[in-house]
Amino acid sequence: MVSFDHLLRLSDDTGLFEHALGAMPRRWCGYCVDDVARGLVVVSREENPPPEVASLGECYLSFLSDAFAPDGRCHNRLSYERHWEDEAGDGDWWGRALWGLGTAAAVHRDEWVRRDALVCFDLGARCRSASPRATAFATLGAAEVLRVHPSHAGARALVVDAVETIGRPAADESWPWPEPRLTYANAVVPDALIAAGGATEDDALLADGLHLLGWLLGTETRDDHLSLTPVGGWAPDEPRPGFDQQPIEAAAMADACARALSLTRDPRWSAGIDLALRWFLGHNDSGVPMYDAGTGGGFDGLHRSGRNANQGAESTLALISTLQQSRRLVPSLP
Repeated sequence: MVSFDHLLRLSDDTGLFEHALGAMPRRWCGYCVDDVARGLVVVSREENPPPEVASLGECYLSFLSDAFAPDGRCHNRLSYERHWEDEAGDGDWWGRALWGLGTAAAVHRDEWVRRDALVCFDLGARCRSASPRATAFATLGAAEVLRVHPSHAGARALVVDAVETIGRPAADESWPWPEPRLTYANAVVPDALIAAGGATEDDALLADGLHLLGWLLGTETRDDHLSLTPVGGWAPDEPRPGFDQQPIEAAAMADACARALSLTRDPRWSAGIDLALRWFLGHNDSGVPMYDAGTGGGFDGLHRSGRNANQGAESTLALISTLQQSRRLVPSLP
């Protein structure tokens, strides 16, 4: 079952603490838009959350609304004393903010949250980023908006503009990836192309995204388990398996495979979700579980001989997100 216990432990009436020491929040490290946006995604996905979980969505939406500057860029890091510690920008946090807002605008169960999230999304969608990853995250949010508001001009313009920044498959079939090496949250690249293709009814773009996702799933599968790209990235001339492996990689794979499955019904994508879930259950390169059944938290990284025992926001949200996709699309699993 999906447990929100540790997410509740990491949250207060301002937002979501980024780091933990074991399962204890490191309050002095403060908050970041990256994690609050991911939190809004998973809370919005829950159809019937308990009241204490539903209230997190309202808190996270307020946090994201406060982060935006008038030009659509946004801050990322907020201190525990409630001061923004950076200048507003258009990095990954901006893209993730739009992902969270677009998801809330499309699927949150409360009408007022959907309405106000869309207003905030409209502000952020004025901006453009030169970063492929930031743009890919933003595209996921825009595609969610277009699912329920097909004529939304801001979301459509963002999706159309995004494709060139994200990149299409390279001509070299041995390395079709649009970047010279795999880096982080890699599956968000094909996920965004698939989402953009579906939202604009562009079959060629959809096919490109599915091609890249299939290649990535094959590249990151070793024997019968996922062997994820390590934190330092990976290129063809480097050894595998690599460490530290991050839960965000498994969650991004589950999200992308879930979207591909919803559009194609091809069982290979269901198998991809299964692999992502089983990575958390211990079917990984080190054979250790990456979740704490007692706390509901996810561990921060997979090492060659064990794991990072801290249970921060990113890893916990990655666990929750993967469990959500598995529950929804693979009924035989938890």
